[in-house]
Amino acid sequence: MKQRIAPLSGTITRLIPEITALYKDFHVHPELSMQEFRTAKIVADYLTKLGYQVTDKVGVTGVVGILHNGKGKTVMLRADMDALPMAEKTGLPFASQTMGQTLDGDKTPVAHMCGHDLHVAWMLGVASVMMAHRDAWQGTLMLVFQPGEETASGALAMLEDMKTGYPLPDIILGQHVMVGKAGTIGYRAGSILTAGDSLHVRFHGKGAHGSTPQNAIDPVMMAAFTSVRLQTVISRETAPQDSAVLTIGAIQGGTKENIIPDEAILKLNIRTFKGSVRDNVLTSVKRICACESHASGAKDPEISVINSYPVTENDRVSTELLAESFTTFFGERAYLTEPAMNSEDFSQFGRRWQVPYVFWFVGGTKESIWDNAVKNHTVHQIPANHSSLFQIELKPTVQAGMEAMIVAALTWL
Repeated sequence: MKQRIAPLSGTITRLIPEITALYKDFHVHPELSMQEFRTAKIVADYLTKLGYQVTDKVGVTGVVGILHNGKGKTVMLRADMDALPMAEKTGLPFASQTMGQTLDGDKTPVAHMCGHDLHVAWMLGVASVMMAHRDAWQGTLMLVFQPGEETASGALAMLEDMKTGYPLPDIILGQHVMVGKAGTIGYRAGSILTAGDSLHVRFHGKGAHGSTPQNAIDPVMMAAFTSVRLQTVISRETAPQDSAVLTIGAIQGGTKENIIPDEAILKLNIRTFKGSVRDNVLTSVKRICACESHASGAKDPEISVINSYPVTENDRVSTELLAESFTTFFGERAYLTEPAMNSEDFSQFGRRWQVPYVFWFVGGTKESIWDNAVKNHTVHQIPANHSSLFQIELKPTVQAGMEAMIVAALTWL
């Protein structure tokens, strides 16, 4: 693999300043899920200028670039484009100051605190390298720039628009920047990311004046009791060897201290690897929410799904091939990673098309920070994805991410 990459290395090196500038531009101009219009235009224009066959507005704001280069396999690379509804507190000179509006109409700060800006920049760099070195490979390269990963809506939206007119990939490949020593590549066969389920629970009570609680059915208390009881789903109903997480991220109810409201809202998130564990946890959550309502003399709560992600389970044969390529090229920087409790909709493409897929991690933490944290057992204190302080050490992460995608693509091309 090193011999195949060697002729491309000069181009990769020359592109680093350009790709870094693109990353910073995306970082300064983040866009919320399914609103990635500016990002999509930059991507489409860039690919068109390179000479790719480009289709935009795929699944609202998705972009697909295709490069046919003779006979061979079809490789799909995927990058997500959306940012998060949160404020950035890194203090970086290119930190986001952007305000946006959710699809529900709520105003919010917007920031790329999960690294999707780098994912887009990486893949634009890969697009440039693969076009410039068509003599180094043969087959078809399909680049998918996906909206709406953070809402679990983007992959499915693109798939609805890709039912005809697109080649069926032989392999689907993707990567994500994560906390880890900058420039390292973490791979794993089988389950690498959890399934994720987010639920919205509405408790129905009976409002009253705060001085006459006997006239009320208090939904705030229902939500409070439920939030405590739900913790036993993991601690008492799930086997210790089965990884599962249940997090209550929001309890909302009432407007004033002396008014018992008519309803309260609870929002929770579940992460699991095994399908059976997922089913059991979801069943228990619904049971507990209903029983707490009944215990208060209230009617059944309304439970709705906010979003749902499938487990990301890498194809074993394909992962073994890719691991060999990674270790040959990156040496000790490529390693067998532990599975993460994060979730992704990347696998929707492979599931819908019945095509093998592989997803891996690229470390983006400054080496000195990582080494010191490992030494002092404080890795958990490093600001991770979705933290307002999450930041990426661009050197060597920009180069490593481009190289990883190119190495992966060339494993099949």
